[in-house]
Amino acid sequence: MKFAIVSKGDERSNKIQATMKQYLTDFEMAYDENNPDLVISVGGDGTFLEAFHQYIHCLDSTSFIGVHTGHLGFYADWTPEEVEKLIIEIAKTPFQVVEYPLLEVTIRDMEGGEESRYLALNEATIKTAEGSVVFDVEIKGNHFETFRGDGLCISTPSGSTAYNKALGGGIIHPSLEAIQLTEIASINNRVFRTIGSPLILPKHHTCMLKPIGRKKTFLIAVDHFTENYSNVKSIQCRVAKERVRFARFRPFPFWDRVRDSFVDDDV
Repeated sequence: MKFAIVSKGDERSNKIQATMKQYLTDFEMAYDENNPDLVISVGGDGTFLEAFHQYIHCLDSTSFIGVHTGHLGFYADWTPEEVEKLIIEIAKTPFQVVEYPLLEVTIRDMEGGEESRYLALNEATIKTAEGSVVFDVEIKGNHFETFRGDGLCISTPSGSTAYNKALGGGIIHPSLEAIQLTEIASINNRVFRTIGSPLILPKHHTCMLKPIGRKKTFLIAVDHFTENYSNVKSIQCRVAKERVRFARFRPFPFWDRVRDSFVDDDV
């Protein structure tokens, strides 16, 4: 089996990375940074997101697993104290693959040029530095509402525990192929009226955001990558055909992760 390791870059994470690389190669596994079968993230959830985007070109054949070296990670669930056990599991035990849905974001410009397509493991957010964002929101090709406010967050089920949760969105189990559209400080008056509640859209429903009013530059973030876009015609969001694959060597149910991350005082 081929593997690669992505480190947070601090001394502790780099030490674990070096140890795992040495022992796994001693077990006659091949270190391959281009097309690995298994990617090991050593750090936190931010490092895991970096690893996901670094290997986004081979999602159909690559699985991910995380070791957290800071606070408890939602994606990185092995501890530094368990590294020796994890090394043996990787070297000796076939792992189970668990797949989670991803978000596809397609940005099209007014000139009809090449569209920009992105995948998000957690979420995409749309904001602007030029006052409020104003969008016509279409679902399945039909006008749903006109939104005005600070922005919108579109999240995956696994990402529903991140920024989406902070905005008051619901937590969705990743076995559900869906995306969630959550408002960021919406304005409601006689002119603008929104649903005022997060929307959960199934796999076969597409959400289209169309800017209205004067041209603005939008700040669009996909996970932890942020870019400015001008002359935006539309932003299309839907469940992606691709999925992320997690390597599991032991059971760790989603609701246990949620409890350990947000409720359990002993963690």
